[in-house]
Amino acid sequence: MASLRKHPRSPFFFACFTLPDGRRTQRSTGTNDRKQAQRIANEYEDAARDASQGRFIESRARKVIADIYALGNQDSLPSSTIKAYCDSWLKRKELEANERTHERYTTAIDHFLNFAVSRAARDIAHLTVKEVTGLRDHLAKSLSPNSANYTVKVLRAMLNQARRDGFVETNEASRVTLIQRVRKFERRPFTLPELKRILAAASDEWRGMILFGLYTGQRLGDIALLTWANVDLQQQELIVTTQKTGRRQIIPLSKPLLEYVRNLPAGDNPTAALFPKAYESKTRNPHGGPLSNQFYEILVSVGMAKERTHKSKGKGRDAKRQLNEISFHSLRHTATSLLKNAGVSDVVARDIIGHDSAAVSQNYTHIETETKRVALAKLPDITK
Repeated sequence: MASLRKHPRSPFFFACFTLPDGRRTQRSTGTNDRKQAQRIANEYEDAARDASQGRFIESRARKVIADIYALGNQDSLPSSTIKAYCDSWLKRKELEANERTHERYTTAIDHFLNFAVSRAARDIAHLTVKEVTGLRDHLAKSLSPNSANYTVKVLRAMLNQARRDGFVETNEASRVTLIQRVRKFERRPFTLPELKRILAAASDEWRGMILFGLYTGQRLGDIALLTWANVDLQQQELIVTTQKTGRRQIIPLSKPLLEYVRNLPAGDNPTAALFPKAYESKTRNPHGGPLSNQFYEILVSVGMAKERTHKSKGKGRDAKRQLNEISFHSLRHTATSLLKNAGVSDVVARDIIGHDSAAVSQNYTHIETETKRVALAKLPDITK
C-alpha cells in the first residue's frame, strides 16, 4: 500500500511504495496537495506491482508516466509514436517546402520508416542514437554516402521540430556523425568540340535547350518549362524564377541564343511553351527523368556515354547509380568555365549562372544587366 510522508526540507509530499524486488523506496510527487500526491503514489505502487509480475511493458510505462504528468501539471503529456510524428511532420512540410524538397523529405522518411518498421509504433521520445546510426550504416550499403547523409540530416530537422514541440528532450540524430566521402563526384565541363558534336546530333528542340543551357546556365527542368512570357525580345533578356531556389534572374540573351529564339515560330499566346515536347514531358514527370534520359541518349549517339541496358539486375530503384561524368548539368559547369576563362569576374559569372556568392547573396554588389551582357558576349559561338 502506497503512503505519503512530508520531508522537513521540501514543500512536496513524498510517495512511499514497494519496488519490484521488495524494497521500500520514496519518490517526490512534486505537489503539496495531499489528494493529488496520494494518487501519484498509487500510480507508482501499481507500476511497481506490474513490474514484479512481468506486466510492465512499454505501453504501460508510457501510460503511467503520462498519468503522473497529468496529475502534477493539470495537462496531458505530449507524446507521439514515431510513425505518427513522421506523418505529421511531412504534412507540415507540404506547406513550408517546395514540391521537390518535400518529395526528397518524403523519400528520406520512407527510408527511415522502412528501416524502423518494427519500432514505428514506439514513442518517438525513445528513439536512440544507436538506431539512427544503424539507419545510416544500412543505407550506406545500398545508396551513396550523399543519400545516407541526407537522410540523417532530414531526421535531424524533424527531431529538432519534435524537440520544439515537446515530444523529445534531445535530438538523437544530431549526435550521429555523417559519412566521410572518399571522393566527391563532380561533373566535368564539355569541350567546345564535344558541344558541336552534340548539337549536330540533337533535334531542333534539343538544340535550343542545349543553347539555353550553355548561354544562360539554367537547369534542364527550368529550361523545359520556359514560355514566351519568359522572353523579352525587345530588351533581349530572359526572365526566369528557378524551381530549386526560387531566385528570380534576368539574363541577357547572347547572340547565338537570340538568333535561335528569333527563328522560332512565335505565337500570340505568351503562355505557349518554347519547347512544347519538353514542356509536356516535364509537366507529366516533375522529376525530369525522361528528359535526362533523352539527353543521355544524345550523348550515347555521339559516343560520349555508354548505352544503358533496361534489363533488371535485381537491385531495385534504391541501388547505387553509376553516374556519368557529363550530363545536361555539365552545361552549367561549361558556362562557368568559359566565363572565367574569358576574364569574367567570379561574382559576375556566379550571378549569371545562378550560383550563390557572398557578394551577391549579401547584397554587397548589384550586377547590372549590361555588365552581364558584356560578359556573355565573350562566350564562343558554338553554332558556327
